[in-house]
Amino acid sequence: MSDFKLYFEEGWKHIVSTDATDHILFIVALGAVYQIKYWKQVLILVTAFTVGHSLTLALSAYDIIRFNTQWVEFLIPCTIALTALYNILHKKHERFGVNYFLALFFGLIHGMGFANTIRFMLASDQQIALPLFSFNLGLEAGQILVVMLLLLLHYVIVGKQASRHKVWVYTLSTLTLVWGAWLAIQRIP
Repeated sequence: MSDFKLYFEEGWKHIVSTDATDHILFIVALGAVYQIKYWKQVLILVTAFTVGHSLTLALSAYDIIRFNTQWVEFLIPCTIALTALYNILHKKHERFGVNYFLALFFGLIHGMGFANTIRFMLASDQQIALPLFSFNLGLEAGQILVVMLLLLLHYVIVGKQASRHKVWVYTLSTLTLVWGAWLAIQRIP
């Protein structure tokens, strides 16, 4: 059970810590367009991100794939900026089809960012199923916390007013676009 706790906490810290800015920004960009009435769909959306993240971690833990860290660190903020730009350019905001795909695909990229770390954490003879499961459970719990706080904040600030919702979407999306682009520029390989 100590392995479960260790890896759960690592997954949790991967989202809910001061070092988790990239992931928090991505979740904010992804969730910026939704209202609290869509909370179930948003949780599924966040789970799609976790699935992509998990797949990359599993392939890396089995040493099937490896990635150039500099390019991954550059691509992660690009996913933030692209998601935010998508929010700004599309008029119909509460859409899920494309966003499920974005969350899954960009989850693959974000998973690359932690892939080397998880590979080094696992002993070569250790079974990886429980560590990966518990890490991803912690990751999912952290993401759910972030997205629920975002939806609650939206509800408190925006309520049900459509005009305020548009301002909310454009404000959050513009902020995450600028922040993501700034991080990407800093990390150009």
